[in-house]
Amino acid sequence: MATSKATAQWNGTLKEGNGVMKYSNFEGPFTYASRFEEGKGTNPEELVGAAHSGCFSMYLSAILSADNFPPTSVKTSALVHLGEDDGPKITSIDLNCEAEVPGLDADKFAQYAQTAKEKCPISRLFAGTEINLSAKLIG
Repeated sequence: MATSKATAQWNGTLKEGNGVMKYSNFEGPFTYASRFEEGKGTNPEELVGAAHSGCFSMYLSAILSADNFPPTSVKTSALVHLGEDDGPKITSIDLNCEAEVPGLDADKFAQYAQTAKEKCPISRLFAGTEINLSAKLIG
């Protein structure tokens, strides 16, 4: 199976600090303002949305193709809602998908989309996953 790596570094306090998230060919700055206000930069929830929409689109394409309905295109966006419970948490994710699939009717497409929503790896992540932590205090 494939293994992917991403890193993040945060410097300073929550409100005055700043950080950088990196993976593959992406490097994006993030701050308190980019996460909780309308500041410039990215945030973890935005990256979760990108991962979820990409994963969903690929999974949907795979199951459609496996049943001889190869899609011309699958475009998905994700709105990730950050709210409060006993602390900040992702409260919901809205996936919005538009796909062009020749020869497939709307009802059958809805079934495929539901399956992709339930079974793509990022959707499954939010249903529960093991999280391993390595924490080291330096300095």
